[in-house]
Amino acid sequence: MAGSGVLLTAFVVLHMLGNLKAFQGPESFNHYAAWLRELGTPMLPESGFLWVQRVGLVALVLLHIWAAWTLTSESRAARTVGYRKSRSQVLSYASRTMRWGGIIIGAFVVYHLLHMTMGTVHPQFVHEDAHGNLVRGLSVPGVALAYAVAVTMLAAHLQHGVWSAFQTLGIAGPRIDRMKRPLATGLAALIWVGYLVVPAAILMGLIR
Repeated sequence: MAGSGVLLTAFVVLHMLGNLKAFQGPESFNHYAAWLRELGTPMLPESGFLWVQRVGLVALVLLHIWAAWTLTSESRAARTVGYRKSRSQVLSYASRTMRWGGIIIGAFVVYHLLHMTMGTVHPQFVHEDAHGNLVRGLSVPGVALAYAVAVTMLAAHLQHGVWSAFQTLGIAGPRIDRMKRPLATGLAALIWVGYLVVPAAILMGLIR
């Protein structure tokens, strides 16, 4: 679970950096999108790398879900006596919402692919105009709100997940232990701001 989580976190960071290129204007953003489509050619067909990436991303998400389900089942089977304290007293808000947060994030990933990649649910989708699709798509308040909710859940998921990954991978020590929570919180905050600044700028007319 930690391994798939680390890879998914790396993708989230890289995807965020790509999104931020929207501030450089349509030409720069579309050039970046074209570079992604052409990456790996001629060994791969056009957009071949992107489809390999998408399939790999879906596989990682399914692996992450399977790992979460397996760990939860094993934990319940091993615990013969219930907790004396309420779970709300011993777990953080992020850890209590990991399951539902993961479901919401997974559902949004499917919608996001249909919206920004395939254009199935994007009435103004234009192939090879990534910047225009981004601006037109996130100009719809309802879509921007759904995006904000998903990103908020993602940040909460990462805040707890990154901290847990340190534990699972055995990365420990007095100095590291003091830094785990701030690092996890800092990364989650960076992801939250980095993703939401784009739809906010679009709605304010700063990105057109």
